[in-house]
Amino acid sequence: EQDLWTPEQYQPQEWLRHSDTGELVTWEACQTFSGSWGYHRDEQTWKSPEMLIRMLINTVALGGNLLMNVGPTARGYLDSRAEAALQVYADWMKYNNRSIYGCTMAEPDLLRAVPRDCRFTQSQDGKRLYLHLFAYPFAHLLLQGMAGKVAYAQFLHDASEIRFSEGAVRHFSEGAAKAEDLLVLELPPV
Repeated sequence: EQDLWTPEQYQPQEWLRHSDTGELVTWEACQTFSGSWGYHRDEQTWKSPEMLIRMLINTVALGGNLLMNVGPTARGYLDSRAEAALQVYADWMKYNNRSIYGCTMAEPDLLRAVPRDCRFTQSQDGKRLYLHLFAYPFAHLLLQGMAGKVAYAQFLHDASEIRFSEGAVRHFSEGAAKAEDLLVLELPPV
């Protein structure tokens, strides 16, 4: 019986399931910072900082763990490209680590509220829900089915409060299936 599933060099689109039982499995995405599993002097396919962060968020948002492989030079050091890739994670995690460590996929009933270009991660105790924005929306972010479920919203990078309104907001609810379930986050300009 397999204890840990390890997809390599691709990002799953959903939490991995056992092929026979359909049960959710423990999994870890095995990725590289570049196109090579080891050091390669002439490597030209290094992943962008944006791709590295998205891979981390996507993996946790689907219940997995991310394992990043990097190969040292023959001298036993990491080259500047590898150090720069690792620094991407260090810089981002400085402010956002709470949305990754101790987090997993959000509860299924919350997933229907995930807007396009966003991902949810949730603390394992279910008390905190983190919304990751891959594309920053203009002024407002609509979360269908989230009214009454949020007590407080804030940015992780500076702990500033995000104002929100609930229910039927005429301007936003036209055409919405259930306007009374709508949560509207009021985002400041970037």
